Amino acid sequence: MFKPMLRGSACALKAVSVRAAFRPVAAASFVSPIRFYSSSLNKDEISSRVIDVVKSFDKTTASASITNDTHFAKDLGLDSLDTVELLVAIEEEFDIEIPDKVADEIKSVGEAVKYIESNPEAN
Repeated sequence: MFKPMLRGSACALKAVSVRAAFRPVAAASFVSPIRFYSSSLNKDEISSRVIDVVKSFDKTTASASITNDTHFAKDLGLDSLDTVELLVAIEEEFDIEIPDKVADEIKSVGEAVKYIESNPEAN
């Protein structure tokens, strides 16, 4: 007497469970392969940030009178190792990597600013 009713219930239950198990999933959002850059830095902003890094560097001697013409060795008294440490601090400030060949040629604040200005990845 209840067999036909149970068969009908079992079929209905199976259909509901199959529908619940195979619900459509929302499509994944589109990931763009394009890298969006922020607006480029202007020379005054770069210069100001480089000077701030140089002033905060603990081995500099003339923190009050740092300009774009300031030479790392002559004006600040930095040796080659100190200059490398300063350039690493500048790299961290702008989130860039200065190649060793280029770093060997950077001897002043102005040269550092010029390199950073030419680097499109500087932030």
